[in-house]
Amino acid sequence: MTNEQLVQHIFAGLGGQTNIVCVTNCMTRLRIQVREDNKIQEDALCRVEGVLGVVHDRTGYLEVVVGPGKSRKCADLCAAMGIPTAAAPAVSTEKDWHDNKAAWKAGQENGRIRSMLKTFGEIFVPLLPGVIAAGLCSGLATLLTQVYPGYADNAFWSIVYNLLSLINASFMTYLTAWAGYRAAERFGATPILGGMLGMMTTLGNIDSIAKVLDLYNEAQPLDAVLRAGRGGVLAVVLGVWVLARIEKAVRRRIPDNLDIMFTPLITLVLCVVPYVLVIMPLTGFVSSGLCWLVEQVCMSTNPLVRILAGGISAALFLPMVAMGMHHGLVALYTVQLEELGFVTLYPALAMAGAGQVGATIAILLKAKKVHNQRLCSVIDGALPAGILGVGEPLIYGVTLPMGKPFFTAGFGAAFGGAFVMAMQVASTTWGPSGILAFPVMTAGPSGAVLSMLYYGIGLVISYLMGFLITNTFVSNAEVEQA
Repeated sequence: MTNEQLVQHIFAGLGGQTNIVCVTNCMTRLRIQVREDNKIQEDALCRVEGVLGVVHDRTGYLEVVVGPGKSRKCADLCAAMGIPTAAAPAVSTEKDWHDNKAAWKAGQENGRIRSMLKTFGEIFVPLLPGVIAAGLCSGLATLLTQVYPGYADNAFWSIVYNLLSLINASFMTYLTAWAGYRAAERFGATPILGGMLGMMTTLGNIDSIAKVLDLYNEAQPLDAVLRAGRGGVLAVVLGVWVLARIEKAVRRRIPDNLDIMFTPLITLVLCVVPYVLVIMPLTGFVSSGLCWLVEQVCMSTNPLVRILAGGISAALFLPMVAMGMHHGLVALYTVQLEELGFVTLYPALAMAGAGQVGATIAILLKAKKVHNQRLCSVIDGALPAGILGVGEPLIYGVTLPMGKPFFTAGFGAAFGGAFVMAMQVASTTWGPSGILAFPVMTAGPSGAVLSMLYYGIGLVISYLMGFLITNTFVSNAEVEQA
């Protein structure tokens, strides 16, 4: 089926093109807002060839999993057909009061948590190409310095190192500005104002203000109550949320002919004082606390603590991906990257995809044995992406529909996650996993080469254990009926 045909079949399952408000995409999913939710034919969508899964957990909004690369091409086709692109809408707060009251309250609480996590994902997922490119270049630059210490004396390798560092710095230096721009789009503010607020976060004038107010620590600048960069992306997201509300309130009171001149100015003036003096210090404490907490677990001096943390986190990651909540972790990744220069949790979580690859190989061998050609065809298309590090095609095409392999894959991944965290592997970014992640797994305390080696051993452990556990607990009859 061509991409054009796939888009048309998806439209049919959504009640026609006229029922679609907007379409955007992430690495593997089409994110679609519809006008009338009752026109969605979820069962029909799941049966469309090329649709690997459907996540429909909000009224008027759903995600259609079509796989890496294809999601962007399908989104481009939708745009060419005149369907606008936009950030995902806010979660509807309308509830069915005829449902059980206790169940409604529990669902409302879970909805708020998922909404918050999805909001972070909607802000940061569009930044992922830059995150990956910068992290890969940082990892390769680090590897170069350790493999060839004398690189600076060689003109060619010196240029290579500086170009790699330049690409990394172009993103990391202005990360708060990119985050502010995206947050403004998500919250309905003027994007450039959000970018400006994010840029302010890292400028030296913040240090000057902190010194005047006696909030700066000359001996230990990182411990200062207020300093440039304090609060990082958490401060930016919260600050832009406030900015959006201030801007809307100001715009309602400004005459139309003065709006373009005075609304941006008044908005920034009203926002910058509470942002610098309140939001940055408070979120700074939160950021430092998060980093400290993760360090106590992921970088504990007790190997047993690291083993348990790595195993549990890797085992739980697949359910988070299935529920679309994994993007909420980007806030934690970003805070670590800003504060420490590397990410400690992500390498262990990357083992989840490897456990699923091992589980899928076990299922493939059984499927061939029982002559389940449909399942073999699905695995043939999804397994290469899984090996490269994109696990959603395997989740929605193979393990989750079957049920039991979804859990055996997680159990297999736990062994790899435990090993990787025990060896303190750290990454220069997040996003790539599988074999594509080798160049970014260079930030561990053992050095770039050993860190990459430990990551590779973790992958092999996850492949093997995912295979063995699935092969043991999933029967041929279950595969035949899948």
